[in-house]
Amino acid sequence: MLRHTGLTLIAICSILSIAAHATTVVEHAFGKVRMEGRPDRIVSLYQGATDTAVALGIEPVAVVESWTEKPMYHYLRPELQGVTYLGLETQPDLERIAWLSPDLIVGASNRHRTIYPLLTRIAPTVIPGNVYDFRALLTLMAKATGRTARGEELLAQWEARVEDFRTRIRRKLGDQWPQEVAIITFRADHARIYYAGFARAVLDELGFVAPEDHRKEGWGIKLTSQESIPAMDAEAVFLFMEDDPAVQRTFDAWSSHPLWNNLQAVRKNEVYQVDPVTWNMGAGIIAANRMLDDLYRHYGLEQPALPCTDCKGCGQC
Repeated sequence: MLRHTGLTLIAICSILSIAAHATTVVEHAFGKVRMEGRPDRIVSLYQGATDTAVALGIEPVAVVESWTEKPMYHYLRPELQGVTYLGLETQPDLERIAWLSPDLIVGASNRHRTIYPLLTRIAPTVIPGNVYDFRALLTLMAKATGRTARGEELLAQWEARVEDFRTRIRRKLGDQWPQEVAIITFRADHARIYYAGFARAVLDELGFVAPEDHRKEGWGIKLTSQESIPAMDAEAVFLFMEDDPAVQRTFDAWSSHPLWNNLQAVRKNEVYQVDPVTWNMGAGIIAANRMLDDLYRHYGLEQPALPCTDCKGCGQC
């Protein structure tokens, strides 16, 4: 019996050793990369990758700073206590990255195209094609880090929530579904309408539609004149803006204009102010779940109790 147990343990160790040194070929936006074993020292160079790493149960050795709530968004801080910061997403510290000897680097196609050759000399590097596609990002990172099962679990949880939300909101809104919704933000000296982006991708998956005039190529449009307020018209508006006095003054000025009161969403009291981190900056599976939490609340829908193995990425924990 002891001999049998010993052989079994040896066999298990052998299997684990083979798995640790297995080669995985990962396709990404800039080509293919060969991953040897399961990387543990991971560097994230954009916000969606940091969110996704946490959801996968990874504590990166280094990340870029968040856009607000510096150095890191509050919802991710508890999982990133010992992380090293690499500066801005637009200009990460390459020397520090090299010094950390990472096993894997995750970049962004819209930020790191020019430095990609340098990154690949430091460590295997993967670049998702669309920084707003959190599902594809999750699948890519799960494969590259040897956590495919966890990635599939997170996607299954997400899809179950999406289907539940679609069912409940169709039942509540009836003939008023699908609803046309606009995504708007205010800055210190202008307003913006988003035609694309993280929030738009999530809303599209949930079944919402953009107003016809917002179904255009590109990220969106910058509005510098209050005479452009009618371009914001939609059945509902999701509005996010940073906590800044200058931004608040801009919003106060625009929202007191007569044209603002003519918007459908304003007349129907369906202008929802939401968290810019969740709706615009997080860009990963955890942020998507938090965004969906907001939508359940805004529409007064009961959330089902879904099974969850831990608090990462569920959105309901």
